[in-house]
Amino acid sequence: MSSDTSTSAPPSAPPVTSPSTATPARVAGAIAQLAALGVVGPVIFTVLATMLALGIGLLAVLGIGLLFLVALAYLIFALGWLEAARVDGLYEFGLPPRRLRVSGRPGFGGFLRTLWLQAIDPLSWRAVANAAIATVLGWLVLVLIGFAASGVVLVFAPLFAEDGGITLAQTDIAVPLAWAVPVGLLSALVGTAGVIGLGILHGVLSRAIMVPSQEAQLAEAARTSSVQREGAVRAADVERTRLERDLHDGVQPRLVSVGMTLGLAQQKIDSDPDAAKALVAEAHTSTKAAITELRQLARGIHTAVLDDRGLDAALSALAGRSVVPVHLDVRMEGRCSRDTEAAAYFTIAEALTNAAKHARATECRVVVRLREPGTLWARVEDNGIGGATVMPGGGLDGIINRVVAAGGQARIDSPVGGPTSVEVSIPCAS
Repeated sequence: MSSDTSTSAPPSAPPVTSPSTATPARVAGAIAQLAALGVVGPVIFTVLATMLALGIGLLAVLGIGLLFLVALAYLIFALGWLEAARVDGLYEFGLPPRRLRVSGRPGFGGFLRTLWLQAIDPLSWRAVANAAIATVLGWLVLVLIGFAASGVVLVFAPLFAEDGGITLAQTDIAVPLAWAVPVGLLSALVGTAGVIGLGILHGVLSRAIMVPSQEAQLAEAARTSSVQREGAVRAADVERTRLERDLHDGVQPRLVSVGMTLGLAQQKIDSDPDAAKALVAEAHTSTKAAITELRQLARGIHTAVLDDRGLDAALSALAGRSVVPVHLDVRMEGRCSRDTEAAAYFTIAEALTNAAKHARATECRVVVRLREPGTLWARVEDNGIGGATVMPGGGLDGIINRVVAAGGQARIDSPVGGPTSVEVSIPCAS
């Protein structure tokens, strides 16, 4: 049995903008893409329809149809992702990146739940609908391009054609040679105007289908803010509980012991000076240990080297103090915000602590990358016994809350027998 938890805050993308879709460059790009979709689109939707038919038709045959339906769900996501990337690349609407929806539940039931969430994802279906409309528009663009090209041929027909009628392409109309030039000019103008009009129409329809309304953007922003606020509150509560536990179980008993030792030394200072000196030395040692523990607690709240020298240096110091040997691989150009780096540092520190205390690990690997667009990605994997579960108020719960508060997403995978991996993605500007 495995424990696989994936938790995230809604993507904190900037509000979707509404640039002009009718600029000459964008209309020309739309025409070129529509022409390509007019050729490729029918093939894509034929494949999707075939997968659906096979899935339903073979569902009763030992459940083979399920394989086709699962593949269909992922093909729909892939088509939606490509369509969103195409539209955003052409018009620069600022659409949020598409991500696979996950249930966060372990086992086969969680997998089925994930498939269901993906199958009903409205963003994917809106993108597929936009692709279907663009395919139809692309077919019309190809027809009108042929019509316009035929008009150009008619304009030059008197130079090479013999007496008689010339058939206008895409129609069965025979145009007399005497009328070839005006009809050709009219056909070329109508075809060109139709192609341009379809290019403009594609931009209008794409904005209406793909770009969420202002009300939807505000509602999503409010929901994102609410999730992040709840994560921050839970993370602060978990951190407060940890500090109280560490102070109560570690520093406080040590300081009480120091006080008692000094009291004994005070009683013996006249009658047994040597014993008093030994007790004072013991109290001095305990005091230094208490100071070390307090420094470690302060470092757990926020390490100073993180602000001064960045995440790479802070992680190097963390790996050097780790009980478990750590292979550190950090590749970052530039820095992220303070909150982002602090969340990543806390995640890695807590994961290494869990590996040392609970996983019986003998080795850990930490990989950190600065990915596009502006996302800090980190992964910690140990070779321990696995079986870690997220408990309210525990270390893994603290990781999830801290990452969600920073607007990121966390994935924890810990099957029984290991290995355990913790993977987080956090926006750099959180």
